[in-house]
Amino acid sequence: MLESSVIGFLTMPKIVFIEYDGQEHVVEGAIGRSVMQAAADHFVPGILAECGGCCSCATCHGYIDPQWRSRLPDIQPDEESLLEGLPERLGGSRLTCQVQITAELDGLTVRLPKSQL
Repeated sequence: MLESSVIGFLTMPKIVFIEYDGQEHVVEGAIGRSVMQAAADHFVPGILAECGGCCSCATCHGYIDPQWRSRLPDIQPDEESLLEGLPERLGGSRLTCQVQITAELDGLTVRLPKSQL
């Protein structure tokens, strides 16, 4: 597991984004913010986040590695409807704007699709 930073009393869990070509980006995300926001804050390529996290565009699509899936909340109907329209949907597909960072997600691995379009 990755070691998180501690700022004052706040723990900053690490999230690993892996681009389609295999390039890794390890970023810190604030607890309570979304995984998409952590990617955007660190300019992770492959997360476009065109709607800014409103769950209306699906340009923050990512594949959650299997060992993390059970730790996430269930997919809600609005997220499900956007995921249904994606050509590259897989079993671990999630919209990263809908995944809130918690201390338990330290080390979360999110693989990115070839394209968000």
